[in-house]
Amino acid sequence: MPADLAFAADAAASTQASLEGLLARQRSAFLADPNPSAEQRRAWLNALRRLLVDEQEAIIAAISQDFGNRSADETRMAEIMPSVLGIHYASKHLKGWMKPSKRSVGLPFQPAATRVLYQPLGVVGVIVPWNYPLFLAIGPLTGALAAGNRVMIKMSESTPVFSQVLKELLARIFPEDLVAVVTGEVDVGVAFSRLPFDHLLFTGATSVGKHVMRAAAENLTPVTLELGGKSPAIVSTDVPMKHAAERIAWGKTLNAGQTCIAPDYVLVPESRVEEFVTCYREAVQRFFPRLADNPDYTSIINERQLRRLEGYLSDAEAQGARRVPLFAEHQARRLPHCLLLDTRDDMQVMQEEIFGPLLPVLPYRSLDQALDYINDRPRPLALYYFGYDKAEQQRVLENTRSGGVCLNDTLLHVAQDDAPFGGVGASGMGHYHGREGFLTFSTARTVFSKQRFNAARLIYPPYGKLLQKLVYRLFIR
Repeated sequence: MPADLAFAADAAASTQASLEGLLARQRSAFLADPNPSAEQRRAWLNALRRLLVDEQEAIIAAISQDFGNRSADETRMAEIMPSVLGIHYASKHLKGWMKPSKRSVGLPFQPAATRVLYQPLGVVGVIVPWNYPLFLAIGPLTGALAAGNRVMIKMSESTPVFSQVLKELLARIFPEDLVAVVTGEVDVGVAFSRLPFDHLLFTGATSVGKHVMRAAAENLTPVTLELGGKSPAIVSTDVPMKHAAERIAWGKTLNAGQTCIAPDYVLVPESRVEEFVTCYREAVQRFFPRLADNPDYTSIINERQLRRLEGYLSDAEAQGARRVPLFAEHQARRLPHCLLLDTRDDMQVMQEEIFGPLLPVLPYRSLDQALDYINDRPRPLALYYFGYDKAEQQRVLENTRSGGVCLNDTLLHVAQDDAPFGGVGASGMGHYHGREGFLTFSTARTVFSKQRFNAARLIYPPYGKLLQKLVYRLFIR
């Protein structure tokens, strides 16, 4: 074997051994304390909440350094605030979630009792993407700790500064056998996904999610996949255009469009396309009066992602799409927001999740046509409808499928602590946030119990007795 290949093989083996050792320590710690009390779990959550509040400036600075520029307000609003609120919600409701659930027992099985215990799974693995590196680490961590688990977190190689900061911050309040942050390149992520966790949650691209699920299958590790896809927005024929355009613009410009639930394309009645373009341009330019040196305008995370987006633009324009630029300037990785008209389905920008500040505008002639267009494609993580007619809202809900929906808004369904978040089909599987997060990271353990009297012995073998025949006549009908 050549020396460089031998070195790579040795490094991979060392990485795998190190991760397996960390997992073994967490599993041993879990077995020593398999049912943490509500008070202990609340103490963990309160320490985490306090840490985020106290260290928010360090968090903001680290994430901005990784991005080249990330709006401080976007980090506060889209990462720190929902993380803190989610922790507070879990802490408040934890005791009720932990309470065993009484279930009914059918008449043939009486006298007996049935209850469901919600117990920790053990060690949970979390793989975090780069676009919201705090919120998408803390959200799963909150659910896993609330459920009484140990947690290993693999951070993205695209956010090395923040990843190291989070590792150091969490080490202040949690021992490594309770919460551990793992950093490193793609090879570390691959090794991480191969570990025999009790549950693995991955947030990221659909293409990578397939590899993660394949690796987890080798250990029969249950997975929650939070993926993405092309989330559509529909503008109705009669909604005030300023309302729709402004709310879509906010959802698309937040984090420069680098959001898994950002509107990926917008369906607009063909008679209202120019009106939409005008209102959308006004909204974006009101949000960002200038591009250069504007601290509110977030950069594209790195050169690789910038080249990908520029490639989408070049491909679309080469095939006849019309670019509607909303800024004349272009500064480093601050890619100017733009609309795309006259797109075709075979363009890259219509085939791939955009994950950036480009928004195709597609005209439609009828709502049925718009719904057919959505339903002919993989099910998205989010769907947005803009229109105040209740019957039409219901029609959209009944005739589409997506992970989540906002009516007359964008993004904000993800911040609702009392509602599940997750995808469907190509956009993911499983849910978390709030109670659903607690349930995802718990085992629902059915306990069926009887005392001395055992009526069931009347139907034990040998079969064919009169009483057995009577039971069949009573209950099989």
